[in-house]
Amino acid sequence: MALAATSPSSAQGVRCLDVAGLRRAFREGLAVADLLSEIDAEIARRGDDGVWISRVPAAELAQRASALEVARTAGADLPLFGIPFAVKDNIDVAGLPTTAGCREFAYAPDRSATVVRRLEAAGAVLIGKVNLDQFATGLVGVRSPYGVARNPFDPAYIPGGSSSGSAVAVASGLVSFALGTDTAGSGRVPASFNNIVGLKATRGALSTAGVVPACRSLDCVSI
Repeated sequence: MALAATSPSSAQGVRCLDVAGLRRAFREGLAVADLLSEIDAEIARRGDDGVWISRVPAAELAQRASALEVARTAGADLPLFGIPFAVKDNIDVAGLPTTAGCREFAYAPDRSATVVRRLEAAGAVLIGKVNLDQFATGLVGVRSPYGVARNPFDPAYIPGGSSSGSAVAVASGLVSFALGTDTAGSGRVPASFNNIVGLKATRGALSTAGVVPACRSLDCVSI
């Protein structure tokens, strides 16, 4: 996962997506649907920035927003209510292809990875799946047929890898946090290259069920 921090997007007037700030905004009346519309507009404004491999369809996001508002009205305990996130495209999401950065490898999972299901159960909203060094093997973030995720500080800089899209999505203010993977630095390296925090949890603390392995005995889902 990558956690939101100061980024160039802040200077452009984009709503800050830090979790504490969004929780406050939701308490003050911000609708989830309105937040998702803002994010969609910002993604469109940025154009082809090399971040996204696939996106959750707008109709599904609208249904998700509506369901969350109903659940909140009913008093459901949702600690991540409305918080937008992205996942590296070696992590399964039902309804979206898993490519691991390779079109020929792509498959359609029947079930989302355990980490994704737990986040959604807590109220978080998945925006889409993001770019990576192919098969999560690389620390530079440029080894992808889907292009290079554009470093928001300078497009001449590499984004770092392999969780390049995860880090850039957060640093660019498109999501509050993102899931990546970290076997030998793949989560922490791109976080450092994009001026955000990257966490590699203790191995086994976060389930890797539904994650395409790079080295099964060492892989971790990173934040």
